[in-house]
Amino acid sequence: MGRDSLTKYDIMPESMINYLRYNGKHFNKKLCDFAVSKMKDKNGRITPYTKADVDTLLQAHNIELKNNQLYDYVYVANMCKADFLNSSVIDEAHLIRYVKDVIDDIDAVDGLVFNRWYADMCYIGIAIDWEEML
Repeated sequence: MGRDSLTKYDIMPESMINYLRYNGKHFNKKLCDFAVSKMKDKNGRITPYTKADVDTLLQAHNIELKNNQLYDYVYVANMCKADFLNSSVIDEAHLIRYVKDVIDDIDAVDGLVFNRWYADMCYIGIAIDWEEML
C-alpha cells in the first residue's frame, strides 16, 4: 500500500516552483554553493570542494557515479567533509566511497539528498531566496 507524500500539503513560493521546474529536487551550482556556504565542521566553516575537486577524487579512486543529478554529488562530498571526515570517514578515499553510496543508493527516492537538506533548512529557519538560485 503506497503512502502519500506529506509534501503535498506544502505551499511553495512561485520562485521555488520555478527552481523545481528547471532542476527538480536536485542541486544546481548556485544552490549547491549556497548550501555548502552554510556548512561547518568542529573548527568552523569548511574549505569546500569544488566540482573539479570531487571529479578529481572520483577519477583518482576509479569511482563512477551512475545516478547523479546535477550538483548533488558535490553537495554530498562537502556535507561528508563537514560532518564525517577525520572521524567516522577516515580519509578522502572513504569520503568519495561515501558519496557513491549515497548517490547510487538503489532504494533511495529521487531527490533524497535535496529533500534532507531542505528539511534541515526549514527546521533551523534558514531562508532560501529561490529566485537567486535560478
